[in-house]
This record gives sequence, structure tokens and C-alpha cells, in this order.
Amino acid sequence: MNPATAARVLVIDDEVQIRRFLDIGLRAEGYLVLQAATGAEGLALAATQSPDLIILDIGLPDREGHEVLAELRQWSNVPVMMLSVRDSESQKVLALDHGANDYVTKPFGIQELMARLRVLLRSRAATPMTEAPPRYDDGRLVIDQVHREVLLDGGPVALTRKEYAVLALLLRHAGRVVSQQLLLREVWGATHVQDTHYLRIVIGRLRQKLGDDPAAPRWLRTEPGVGYRFLAGEPD
Repeated sequence: MNPATAARVLVIDDEVQIRRFLDIGLRAEGYLVLQAATGAEGLALAATQSPDLIILDIGLPDREGHEVLAELRQWSNVPVMMLSVRDSESQKVLALDHGANDYVTKPFGIQELMARLRVLLRSRAATPMTEAPPRYDDGRLVIDQVHREVLLDGGPVALTRKEYAVLALLLRHAGRVVSQQLLLREVWGATHVQDTHYLRIVIGRLRQKLGDDPAAPRWLRTEPGVGYRFLAGEPD
């Protein structure tokens, strides 16, 4: 594999032995390897180093791997392979529901892992993914998806978890209409896809906090009967 075109693989695992084992195996196959021992460090590397694939352990010292994955999925579609000593079906389903592309149980064989990794990379190459940058800044509104911070005219905007999740999901699809059903399913869950009043309340609060006039929106446009669109503006 040509170093200039080698895929970048980010390994997020707190076990030194696992990181060393994967580092040796991945480099032997020609991959470039990035390493992180915590979820916070891994998210920072994912945002700044643009890996082609992430290998993520479920049990991390600062937070659960599922939480790291859920946060990552707010701004990135990079393929993620989960690692865990937990081999129950419920754990695998939970990982896949949070956006994992594959799940490998420890201990694992390096050849099996490499084969699965190649499948994910081929799938990514065959279907180019569009990703919102980790930081949106149009001169007035700043949305920092790594640190989960929103600033308006330089001052912090206090958002609830649901408000931030809706805003981040709209930003991820900036310029495109996001249906009410998709927003409800992703933020509230599949059992709430008909509860459109939840979404109207959150959108109303977002507009109030951002000072966004629904009659002449700068950021959040309603597409009547369909959903909402984030209007990504040019820097002032």
C-alpha cells in the first residue's frame, strides 16, 4: 500500500496491549495508525486527523464507547468497528443502533479483523460520505461539535441535550431538507416518529435562543409539511 494513499485507522482503546497489537498488525498491512486511550482524546483525533476508519472499544475510562459513538455520529459518518469483551446479542444490537458498522468480540484473530476492516473501507470507497466539518463558523454562529459548544456573536448559547442534538443533525445535512420523521427517530427514538409537537417545541426554543426569525430565517428554515433545513451562511 502506497504511504501517500494509505488509509488512516484510529484505534481508541485504553488497553496498551491491544493498542500495541493492533498497531503492529495494521502497520504490517500498510495502514497509518493513530492511537487514543480515552474517548475524549479519540474524538479530538477524529475531528482533527480525518481517519478513514475507527476501531473503538466499548469500555473506556472516561465514558462508554456507545456514548463516544453517538457523539461522533452527530458530525461524522466514518466507518466504526466496535471492540468488546461483551459478546451478548443485546450489546451488539446497542452498538449497531448507535451507528457502528461492525462489531468484533475480544479476543479476536488479527486476520479476521483485517478482513472486516477491508470490507468497511471498500464500502466507504464505493459510497463516498459527506460529513459536516467538526466546527461551523459563519462569523456570527459557531457550532463546535467536538466540544459540544454553541456560540452566538461570541457568547455561549445554553442548549438542552435535545436542542443540541436537533441542531447538530440539521447541520450534518446542511442545505438539505431533513424530514420531521428522521429528526424524531434520531433524537427521540423510533416510537416517537409521530410526535411532531416535540420537534416544534425544540425548533421554537432554538429559534428563540439564536434570535432566528422564522419569517426571515438565517439558519433554521421550515419546509411546510416536510421538515426543516439548516441554512449554512458565508462568513461575514
